[in-house]
Amino acid sequence: MDFTNRNTLRDCWIVNDNVMGGLSQSSLREDPQGMFFEGQISRENNGGFASMRSAIRFPQGTQHIELLAKGDGKRYKLILRTELAPRVTYAADFVALPSWQTYQFNLGQFKSTFRGRAIDAPTLSFSDVIEIGILISDGQTGSFAIQLQTLQSK
Repeated sequence: MDFTNRNTLRDCWIVNDNVMGGLSQSSLREDPQGMFFEGQISRENNGGFASMRSAIRFPQGTQHIELLAKGDGKRYKLILRTELAPRVTYAADFVALPSWQTYQFNLGQFKSTFRGRAIDAPTLSFSDVIEIGILISDGQTGSFAIQLQTLQSK
């Protein structure tokens, strides 16, 4: 997935805590070096998260995912959803450092959750993934910004 391509931005969408009454806000912005996901996290009205999502498919045999990104030093989650368990979110944590970094994620790093709580779920396989996203939550508040350049399966 090439986040420097403006068509990629059109295929992404935002899911914030306003789906449950929260007040967090976020947006996507194109840039020649990669798409920005940025906004404000508020814990008011039981809120506290913002996310961006996109449909995706990984080829059979994918061993890991690589994300090229830079950010604000805050903790984010790479989130995945599958056809087999569409209500389950598989999440792996990373800290978005201020310089470009390649973050590598293997299957063992992803924990199954439902609305932020750990649950038992079907074993994750990258070939079952239909949606990918970036989530900021875990009690962090205030402004955030992460810039995404590429996401590749290996």
